[in-house]
Amino acid sequence: MASALSPPRVPKPKCALPSHYHESYLEKKGPRDQNYKKFWAGLQGLTLYFYNSNRDSQHVEKLDLGAFVKFTDEGPRGSSSDPGIYFNLVLRNQEIKFKVDSLESREMWKGFILTVVELRVPYNLTLLPGHLYMMAEVLAKEEVRRTLEMPSCFLKVSRLEAQLLLERYPECGNLLLRPSGDGANGVSVTTRQTLNGTPVVRHYKVKREGPKYVIDVEEPFSCASLQAVVDYFVLQTNKTLVPFLLDEDYEKVLGYVDADKENGESVWVAPSVPAVPCPDPASRACGPKPSPPAPIMPVPSQDKLPPLPNPDENYVIPIDDAPAADYVNGDVVSPGWPGVPKPKKCLPAPKVQAKPSKPPITPKPEPKGLISGLAKKLAISSGQALFPRTGLHTEVHVLHVKLET
Repeated sequence: MASALSPPRVPKPKCALPSHYHESYLEKKGPRDQNYKKFWAGLQGLTLYFYNSNRDSQHVEKLDLGAFVKFTDEGPRGSSSDPGIYFNLVLRNQEIKFKVDSLESREMWKGFILTVVELRVPYNLTLLPGHLYMMAEVLAKEEVRRTLEMPSCFLKVSRLEAQLLLERYPECGNLLLRPSGDGANGVSVTTRQTLNGTPVVRHYKVKREGPKYVIDVEEPFSCASLQAVVDYFVLQTNKTLVPFLLDEDYEKVLGYVDADKENGESVWVAPSVPAVPCPDPASRACGPKPSPPAPIMPVPSQDKLPPLPNPDENYVIPIDDAPAADYVNGDVVSPGWPGVPKPKKCLPAPKVQAKPSKPPITPKPEPKGLISGLAKKLAISSGQALFPRTGLHTEVHVLHVKLET
């Protein structure tokens, strides 16, 4: 029996390799490393990425060049290797040692790093004209990138929070960019330095005028990007001002510096957050409030129905269109027969409460002459009887039965 054919294997889509300004192999040795470790390295922006191989798309380490200080070319002591293949990258908080294959590779790495850090082509290095042209292209790309990207020292904090960050983390830098406090589309620069043991905090305003950023000083200076604003402060102060780069996460507890009332010393205070009061003290739990009852819409007057009568009362509604008639037997009344009032013309009358019906009274026997005359009159006036026709016949029948008995 032939075996079923297996479906063809579909090759997995390969991740696109990241693009870099410059890339090649580098041997790196950090402060905690005992020996050099070889990586495939790539420079993009102000970050140096390290990969296990040139086919990997995910980096394993990265190095921020925003804290760049200088380069040194000192090789390891007692090494028999060519000292031209070593160079050290000195950052604000650490020093990284590198080893390359040749002097040309070392000068190219130094040249590309200086180009993105200082935003200029370093003509003082041992480079070929082709290398300088490549660095000029990288310079143009980096300038465009910085116009679209916020500096690493830009934090969305208030004026007081900026001062507290610079005071609490002096090792992270002393220059910080933050949104402007006036609500405009500009930014503010906060710096903190120490003069004879006394902290000196300064705030500078940067206005946004079209695509440019203008630093509001005695002689206003225009910059193409916020990174150019940071570079202006750094260069004008001979790199005394260092962009603030917070390595740690943001604080979870809000605090501030206050003076102790007893000894006058500055202390860090973390105010407690008051509990939110319950909006409805009468309720047991602060749950959602019940929805209000739906409003009752009044019925228009033209659609109103007549009020219903009281169920405890029975009203007799007179008939207005009943024929008015004078009854012939109205003046003839039997002395033993219950008196029947003479009906009047049917006129609208007020409502009269109905009385409960009384048990029928058995009439006394009357003389035959009188009863026969009464029967004749009732028969003559049968068309004009007070009661309906069926009721009159019933009464006559009762009279005949009684006379026979």
